[in-house]
This record gives sequence, C-alpha cells and structure tokens, in this order.
Amino acid sequence: MAGKVTKRIPYIDWMRGLACLIMLQGHCFDSWLSPMAREGTAFGWSQLIDTLPAPLFLFISGFSIAIVTDKLRQRGNSSAAIAKKTILRGFQVLGFGILFRFQEFFFGQPWAPWTDLFRVDVLNVIGLSLIMMGLACRIAASGPSQNPADVRRASIITAITAGACIALITPNIWTVWRPTWLPWWLESYFDGVHIFGKPQAYLFPFFPWAAFAFAGLAVGFLLLSDWARANEVQVTRWAAFGGIALIAVGYLLDAQPFHLYSHYDFWHTSPNFLLMRVGIVLILLKVSHIWSHLRLANWGFSPLLELGKSSMLVYWVHSELVYGRYSILPKGAVGVASAALGVLTIYAAMITLVTVRNRFPYRGMEFLAMFRRLARSESSS
Repeated sequence: MAGKVTKRIPYIDWMRGLACLIMLQGHCFDSWLSPMAREGTAFGWSQLIDTLPAPLFLFISGFSIAIVTDKLRQRGNSSAAIAKKTILRGFQVLGFGILFRFQEFFFGQPWAPWTDLFRVDVLNVIGLSLIMMGLACRIAASGPSQNPADVRRASIITAITAGACIALITPNIWTVWRPTWLPWWLESYFDGVHIFGKPQAYLFPFFPWAAFAFAGLAVGFLLLSDWARANEVQVTRWAAFGGIALIAVGYLLDAQPFHLYSHYDFWHTSPNFLLMRVGIVLILLKVSHIWSHLRLANWGFSPLLELGKSSMLVYWVHSELVYGRYSILPKGAVGVASAALGVLTIYAAMITLVTVRNRFPYRGMEFLAMFRRLARSESSS
C-alpha cells in the first residue's frame, strides 16, 4: 500500500473478486443440484469453501472503512464528520439490503411470503457493521491526542476489542441470552431467528458476523501506519503467519475436552471456528498481496479485479439468475456436470457485466446527453 490511500488498492479488489468467485459457485451448486447430487463430495466441498465469501466481504468492508477514515482525516475532516460519513454509508448499505429483499419478494410472487421482507442477509449485516464501526472509530478518536498515529493505534485497539467481544458472546446470544422479548424481525439482527423460533445458520445476524468486519478494520489501520507502508511486504507476511497461528489456536481450543459454553456449536457460533476463518482470510490477504506485488494485476485485464470493483452488482444480479424466477437452470434438478457448466456460464455473464460497467461507467449518460442534443437541434430547426 505504498501509494496514496485515495487510489483503489488492487489486492483488496482482487480479494473481493475472489469472494465473488467462491460465492457464485457455492450458490449455483446449492440452487441447482438435485437431492442425489447433493449427497456427493463435490457438493460438500463446494459448501465448505462457500463459508469464506461472507467473512471476506465483511473483512474487506472493515478494511475499506479504515482507508476511508484515514483519508478523510488526512484531508482535515473532524472526527465527528468522519463518523457521520461512515454511519450514513452504513445506513445506505442497510437500505440497499432492504431494497434487495423487496426486489426478491416482488419477483418471487406469488410464492414468496411477506416475512421474507425482513430476512437478515449479508448486505444487512454489512450495513449494520459499517454503522457500528463508524461509532467505534469516533470513540477511538475521542482521546486527548489527535495525532494520526495515536488515533490509528486507538482505533486498532478498539476494533480488536469490539471484534473479540462479539465473538465471545455469540454462543450465548444464540442460546441462553437470546433477546426473545424483541419482535422476531428485530431479534433476527441479533441471532438470525427469523420466524422459526430458533437461530438459522444460513442467515447473517450481527453476532458473530460483524466480528469479521472489526478484524478487517484493525488490519486496515495497521497497514495504514507509516511504518507498515514502508514495510508492506514484511507486514503482510507477518499477517499470514498470524493467520496460521490463529488457525492453530482455534484448532487446539476446539480439541480440548472442556468448553466455556453450555451450548457449543463449532460450525456456527464457536469463537474457535471464527478464529480459524479470520486466519484463512489473513493468509488470503498475503496471497492477494503477492499477486499484486508480482504485477499480475497489470496484465491489462483481470476478471477478479473487475468482479471486485463491482461486487454489489454481482451479488444483486446473480441472485435472480441462480435462485430467482430467472434461474438459468432448473433448481434442484441437475447433476454436477450440468451445474458446473452453469457456473461457467454465470462466471462469463458476471465478468462481462461488470467489465462493461467498470470500463464504461458514464457511457449511458453520454448516450442520453447525445439524444437530448439531437432533440434540441430538431426542435430548433
């Protein structure tokens, strides 16, 4: 990250594109495979790998907030103004998440129940996490010293503390501390209960998912320090070693004969599994940095870079082509080979879509302006 923070960071876009790639294959196999095909190893590995996109998206959202916050502070913005901008962005993403649910409800008629409008999806938790990170950054910057290095240090400590607290209380939030006194649609933001009376593993409540965003926030501030920028290769290498250590610690803790919680669910609420996934994300951060450092991003065209620059568009459009009314293959009815061909088709479609969008972002407005000029010239003749 030797360049200015106002520019896009290629290896972060590449990581986001990788998350899109993994998400697409996971969703395609989940939607299209027949019950018999779902019993095979291909589906099992697909869904295991598909546990990575959500942590990656949330981690990168935290990383991005660190970049934006640092950039605004360099421009002389006050801590209050920075927090306001971050929190408003969080509400915007949360609004997109709600709008997405309305779209899915509309296209899902007459079968989609009205309760789907209140389903907590990944965009919802990203938006809520942005809001909470904005508040955390404001708290971290409220100390007596406004020196950028001191603020970064305080922000790292605040982010790590918040992420650890979220991870540690998640098992109880999903069990003995469930806020059952709240309406189900609001309780879902805590434990993903939806309308089913118990937390659903396929939803994305604040606990534990926001912990990944705070992990990204801490790492982002760490990499923005003057020393880290001057020693980026070494710092990202240490991050990868730290990731390996987190995986080992999570594995060792899970292997112990005793646990801190009365209800222990390794795959869904365990802090041990969360540690291991953060570790994997840190390793992927180094892999992405190596890719960028070797200048593979400058070959002229990178599908993952293009996907990473427009990940929300990919998420929005692919849902209809995979899970929605306009699915390109019959849902729950094909074998692995047909689904794999469908995955390649979705890859090609999404890469084409985002490439056109990224390379020609204002072309539609240019065409509209041209037609307006033609209309004015005809009316004056």
